[in-house]
Amino acid sequence: MATSSDVFFELPELSGLEVAAGTCSATLRANCSYQCAHLAKPGRRCRLLQGSLDIAPITPLAALGLISGTCIPVVWPSSSAADRHPLSRAFASIKADGGVVTWGDARAGGDSSAVASLLTEGVVQVCRTSHAFAAIKADGGVVAWGDAGRGGHFLGVAPLLTGGVVHVCGNSNAIAAIKTDGSVVTWGNFGRKGGSGDSSAVAPLLTEGVIQICGSYFAFAARKADGSVVTWGDVVGGGDSSAVASLLTDGSVHVCGSNRAFAAIKTDGSVVTWGFAGGGGDSSAVAPLLIEGVVHVSGNSHAFAAIKADGSVVTWGDADRGGNSSAVAPLLTEGVVHVCGSSRAFAAIKTDGSVVTWGFARGGGDSSAVAPFMTEGVVHVCGNSNAFAAIKADGSVVTWGFAGRGGDSSAVAPLLTEGIVHVCGNSNAFAAKKADGSVVTWGDAGSGGNSSSVAPLLTEGVVHVC
Repeated sequence: MATSSDVFFELPELSGLEVAAGTCSATLRANCSYQCAHLAKPGRRCRLLQGSLDIAPITPLAALGLISGTCIPVVWPSSSAADRHPLSRAFASIKADGGVVTWGDARAGGDSSAVASLLTEGVVQVCRTSHAFAAIKADGGVVAWGDAGRGGHFLGVAPLLTGGVVHVCGNSNAIAAIKTDGSVVTWGNFGRKGGSGDSSAVAPLLTEGVIQICGSYFAFAARKADGSVVTWGDVVGGGDSSAVASLLTDGSVHVCGSNRAFAAIKTDGSVVTWGFAGGGGDSSAVAPLLIEGVVHVSGNSHAFAAIKADGSVVTWGDADRGGNSSAVAPLLTEGVVHVCGSSRAFAAIKTDGSVVTWGFARGGGDSSAVAPFMTEGVVHVCGNSNAFAAIKADGSVVTWGFAGRGGDSSAVAPLLTEGIVHVCGNSNAFAAKKADGSVVTWGDAGSGGNSSSVAPLLTEGVVHVC
């Protein structure tokens, strides 16, 4: 029975569609609201807003001044570049009952039999490294599987992961978890090549206040509620942000990674970059274009693309991997609403539903073979290492790029003509979820492009694929 200290809240999307509703004691933190959202759409990252500001999971509900019946807007950030690692060779799907189904390279987490009893129900989010997965359960506990040295084993931090975890993020070989109090727990291999599983060098800065974590290949960047950013891991690949430290003490609203660099958007729309210069860590060539107005940044392996408030796009990093967009510059001066990267190219969706691509031709930078299908109606694009898949408004899918890595979907074409609502890519394959909860896969068979071994489990009830 509700008490006088209980707060009833609704979680609508910006469109007005109600996602979930719940009641929490005003003495609790906002994490209880996040749990409602995660249960409504398992596997999806979300942001809760008060006005234009993020509500951190660690925020006490009392501090928000909520009254019963308050609407808390929920936003679902694009998963095209977040919470996936492009070198993964397996997939994991969450079903409506919270159970998990895995397939693909057994050594990369495609075989979860060792923890099967822990994955039968209650899973609300899954993330992956190149060779492992980690799942958060509804009680805030974490389950991991795959290569032990790359995040598949907790390696001494298990007692810290039995409850209270609200988000997990993977890079190449390590995982970082945010807890309800804003503290961070990391595990996986240590050192440069290990992928920053050891965060002890910055431990005092990770005891509270963290609301976002982003991974490059061998490093992590954590954004705190006060707008500051903390980094650790490979010093060349973004783990050392000392060169721009004075710019990261406050005002950061989002952080995005490439393989070896990071980019942070600040409240004034400016962008700060650091890490390997050739991988996007040096944005000096386009600095005048990044001092204001940036609303979104996307990274691929060695470059970044930023969307500005006027719909134009600015790119930097490795020229051959999308850092140079001069070949399509006239098409990127206005109207861009979304940008997604493969490892070597970018694809941008415009307001009219058309798509513009650039970068390494065989990696998806050349979409001329499917150009007639992308002049209108595209609503989402997803990239893997060398290919793209685009969902159209009618639920059909268009693919291009390296044929053997998902660029050619002809083998499953009859299944991709309608009903697709989500597409996820790993290193060499794609998995598409349909409106009926079934899953269609294509690309390299050993990387999850062939899901026949678990086909009976993927015919219905799937709510998310990672």
